Amino acid sequence: MLLNDRIKAFSKLGKFLNQFKNPDYQSINTIQHKDTFFDEMSHKITTAVHYNGWFTEENVLFSIQQWSNALTENNLKKWLSPYTLEKIEPKTIGIIMAGNIPLVGFHDFLSVLISGHNVLVKPSSNDNQLLPFLVSYLLTIEPRFEESIKITSEKFENFDAIIATGSDNTSRYFDYYFGKVPNIIRKNRNSVAILTGKETKEQLEALGKDIFRYYGLGCRSVSKLMVPKGYDFDSFFKAIYPYHDIINNAKYANNYDYNKAVYLMSNYKLLENGFLMLKEDESYASPIATLFYETYDSEDHLNTKIQNDSDKIQCIVNQGFSSEYIQFGETQSPQLSDYADGIDIIMFLSKLNKLSF
Repeated sequence: MLLNDRIKAFSKLGKFLNQFKNPDYQSINTIQHKDTFFDEMSHKITTAVHYNGWFTEENVLFSIQQWSNALTENNLKKWLSPYTLEKIEPKTIGIIMAGNIPLVGFHDFLSVLISGHNVLVKPSSNDNQLLPFLVSYLLTIEPRFEESIKITSEKFENFDAIIATGSDNTSRYFDYYFGKVPNIIRKNRNSVAILTGKETKEQLEALGKDIFRYYGLGCRSVSKLMVPKGYDFDSFFKAIYPYHDIINNAKYANNYDYNKAVYLMSNYKLLENGFLMLKEDESYASPIATLFYETYDSEDHLNTKIQNDSDKIQCIVNQGFSSEYIQFGETQSPQLSDYADGIDIIMFLSKLNKLSF
């Protein structure tokens, strides 16, 4: 199968997903195999929501919307244009997926297939409803993928390379089991926002999207603020108030109450507004319903801190601090070339036959 054929197949998948970008699903007559898959996709969305308490309909549809926007023929061609993929010698790539947010492992799945390799997927038990169904649609519109896709819950066998996503703890097991083959093994990463005190209300309100989308469970979710010494959090709290309904989610509320009790019993100083707690802490991975913050004296001090901790940081949100950083409200809408951990997975896959471990 040629690269252009693979691009066309995934762009058709993107058009199919476009029907489910909003709660009032819109059936589009021109979509291939609509009659067979439309109602079942609606059912799968409902199943995913019931299966995982963190997967609200809003968050599942948001994830689908992002993939619908990304999977256009133009976007795919632009993404892949810097690489040489026409002469790939197919290898079998095992993917161990995380399950913290809906379809979090889809980028790895897409990258392996579209580069011309075969994929052996082990979905997370927390996110195993949508991907198999999308695979069934993909195989219907492009049957030549049949020999290239395998989904399993069993132990991996007969693979040439591994892409595994987990925590700092699981990464040690991944290293032990898969260290002898070419691999990408991801650990914990979190995202931060740099505030200067000059942000507008609109910018701070947009920051709420980066904090609260997916309940803060994604590696691109902002879990920490870097603020100048003496920063007044009043404007921040006022700007994020529109997100106060998040406390109505029982799982989020339970985490809020539990973590607040732990902090108070430990005599930690907190700032809180009834749905989010702020705690001064040098760590990056804050618990659910908690946002860590740390102060800085100067830009030089902050730059040094960020550089030293770069292996812990996924995204950095700011306005005007650096052109390389992400704008407020944009962390959960990555481009296809925004690679997890900054590792160019397409480059890794394109050179796989040259790697040896």
